[in-house]
Amino acid sequence: VQLQASGGGLVQAGASLRLSCTRAGGTISDFEMTWFRQAPGKEREFVAAAPWSDATYLADSVKGRFIISRDDADNTVYLQMNSLKPEDTAVYHCAAKPRGTTPMRRATSYVYWGQGTLVTVSS
Repeated sequence: VQLQASGGGLVQAGASLRLSCTRAGGTISDFEMTWFRQAPGKEREFVAAAPWSDATYLADSVKGRFIISRDDADNTVYLQMNSLKPEDTAVYHCAAKPRGTTPMRRATSYVYWGQGTLVTVSS
């Protein structure tokens, strides 16, 4: 499973970005799709998950600002990030795992990872 993430960049606080993560050569319909992020010197942390098109979950730190969505027809999961803050600066990684009972918010649950896309928010 190859995941390709894109959409990162350098923006000012308050701006918006949309990240995309596409599975190359296959479907995402059988997978839970999730975004994590890792800031310098910090552990990778859960940001948002879309195990199903009609079920999404967000970390408390991004609720009200970020929206995760998935388009199974295009094999892509999106992360719309609004009202960005400097503390959102990190490398954002998309991840996928087969639907199952492993904890959704735990990075070690995930088998497949994209390469990461850097988001830098200046104050």
